Amino acid sequence: MDLFRSSKVRLVLIISGSLLLGWIGFSWRYAMKYCHRHCIHQTAAAFRLYASDHKGNLPFSTNGFGDALMLLVNSEYVTGVALTTIPFVCGPDDDGHVFAAALTNHSIVPEAACSRVYVQGLNETNNPEICVLFDRNSCNGGDHARSPWAHRLREVCLLDSSVRDIRDEAWPEFSRKQVELLVAAGFSRTNALHYYPAAN
Repeated sequence: MDLFRSSKVRLVLIISGSLLLGWIGFSWRYAMKYCHRHCIHQTAAAFRLYASDHKGNLPFSTNGFGDALMLLVNSEYVTGVALTTIPFVCGPDDDGHVFAAALTNHSIVPEAACSRVYVQGLNETNNPEICVLFDRNSCNGGDHARSPWAHRLREVCLLDSSVRDIRDEAWPEFSRKQVELLVAAGFSRTNALHYYPAAN
């Protein structure tokens, strides 16, 4: 009876341990598959470099923010070879094909095709709490902590180059605050809402 009991305990421990190791292995593999490929920290550093070379101004294009982001890629402010660093200006699950095609064909990058939204027209002297770049769509855990079980969130880059994670449920309030910050910085409310439709 004791032998049966100890065998049963061993079996339960082996199964539990195997399940735990399997879960850890899956989570690690899932995270490594996505982690840092779209590192928003790299883009934050690129904005700082660009601003230092352009009297504090961040990239701007009359063709829209897609082409403004293209200025970072073309100038290689995002470290490395342009074609390999394109995902840094893109959101999670975006392979950068739109930017790659524009780089090859010298075409415009439509704002609607961008997976990250860039708020152009800012200077490094503006309020540091203004968000300059954010994921258009949320994902489980964000780029740096991808997990199928994590909360859905967006990564955002503020003007001071800090990066935050905003959960879906907090996004409307974050959007409303950002609209007010942009209006205070001189943006029209219509223009501010163009970037943050969730504020409506």
